Amino acid sequence: MPSLKHEKLCLAPVVGVDEAGRGPLAGPVVAAAVILPAKGVPRGIDDSKKLPAAERARLHDRLRGCAQIGIGIVEAGEIDTLNIYWATMKAMTLAVEALGCVPGHILVDGNRLPKWSHAATAIVSGDAISLSIAAASIVAKHTRDTIMLAHHEAHPQYGWITNKGYSAPEHLRALREHGPSPLHRRSFAPVAAFFREAESSPPHAIAGACG
Repeated sequence: MPSLKHEKLCLAPVVGVDEAGRGPLAGPVVAAAVILPAKGVPRGIDDSKKLPAAERARLHDRLRGCAQIGIGIVEAGEIDTLNIYWATMKAMTLAVEALGCVPGHILVDGNRLPKWSHAATAIVSGDAISLSIAAASIVAKHTRDTIMLAHHEAHPQYGWITNKGYSAPEHLRALREHGPSPLHRRSFAPVAAFFREAESSPPHAIAGACG
């Protein structure tokens, strides 16, 4: 289970940062920055990938009540402009800025850091090691899932209620049948392939593909 081992070596306040949504074909990339309280940290915090959705939702609500949280969101259009790496770095930067305080040290999941002036450490598999990063992973994942559930209402054909924008078979089939939505990342290969095919197809075929 994640612990406070790394946090205890750092100058306070220690901020855990993680992101959700680097891999999907649609929707934003979301980062969360979390400063855990000195006392009253919810039990059960773990890498968000290891937790069922209901438990993530419960812990998200508990963290909202006791921790200091910042959220950074970069939408699909900007992901296409920046590329997913730099969009992720921007989302992390926005999340830390949204805290409204100066971090003593930032712990980030992964092996790369944004260009911060703050003291920071990248930790590979940090969401399984650091309690602050694990908390951030829960907040980022729950926040992004909630966004995609809301988008599902307007675009039910893609199955985002279950796949959250990832390249599940049902999502890929819908992409072929209906074409991309405004929320799709045009720079990602399966979506880019649709536009290449559309550009090489006769006008009537493009109209049919776009519904």
